[in-house]
Amino acid sequence: MVVCCSLWSTCFKSSFFSSPLQFMDSVGNNAAKAKYEQIVPAFYYRPTHKDCILLREQWIRAKYERKEFLCVERQEPYSAGYREGFLWKRGRDKGQYLSRKFILSEREGVLKYFNKHDAREPKTIMRINTLNATFQPTKIGTAHGLQITHLKDNSTRNIFVYQEDGKEMVDWFNAIRAARFHYMQVAFPGASTSELLPKLTRNYIKEGYMEKTGPKHTEGFKKRWFTLDDRRLMYFKDPLDAYARGEVFIGSRENSYTTLPGLPPNIQGYHWQFGITIVTPDRKFLLVCETEEDQKDWIAALQTVINRPMLPQEYAVEAYFKHKP
Repeated sequence: MVVCCSLWSTCFKSSFFSSPLQFMDSVGNNAAKAKYEQIVPAFYYRPTHKDCILLREQWIRAKYERKEFLCVERQEPYSAGYREGFLWKRGRDKGQYLSRKFILSEREGVLKYFNKHDAREPKTIMRINTLNATFQPTKIGTAHGLQITHLKDNSTRNIFVYQEDGKEMVDWFNAIRAARFHYMQVAFPGASTSELLPKLTRNYIKEGYMEKTGPKHTEGFKKRWFTLDDRRLMYFKDPLDAYARGEVFIGSRENSYTTLPGLPPNIQGYHWQFGITIVTPDRKFLLVCETEEDQKDWIAALQTVINRPMLPQEYAVEAYFKHKP
């Protein structure tokens, strides 16, 4: 089946969020793919029904409206190896969004931003090898909100950005994926494309509020925002904080990590009722969920990580956490 331009235009101009999506699904057969997906770059993110509306909308627009995958020249905004532009970035202290210049350079291996438009030196330099980007419309409060993370002194640093133009945001996202893809091809020459693609960007395994207590288990429990990012369980006072208040390494079952429902006896000071005990080789971390469903979901998410054997490079990360002051 071939989609004619007039039919596509009529459909797209109706209501994108209902019938057009169903329409594009209906023509998503081999003939349509053969025409409109001839040269999709390997790194380009192909959204699923689980992804945010922005990614799904721009994927359809890129294919059928802009016809980006019929001509490599139309892919330059995210495949050129260099991208420069302005994004609204959330300030770390006051929380307001300010226009900042961003530069992504594959040659330098960095993403950097500048506090002033005419500044010569960047405010922050983020290495491509630790970079991640994930769309967070609900958390950030805008449909185009992107959360960028990188490691600074082996601790996670969050940056929250958006742009009014949806295409611009998705182009930035895919430019980051392209830079990481080309970096990994050099860093891991024996790895196949299918092995590299899941590592370009990642969504968090789980996020949400839980209560926590301190290492002595005698302090009162405090409500914190938790993010499980691969083997890092981080907690923040606010979901949009730039830095985590703390991070916990989640290892594997073979290395004596596990999760248990409930709390040890004689623990006091919590408000919610559904406890989780994370057991590590060095200590136990006590958390409490608001509902039983949250408790089950968190345990399942943590066990998914724990049930996965550790990779050689993850032992170095675990060692850092053990010797972290």
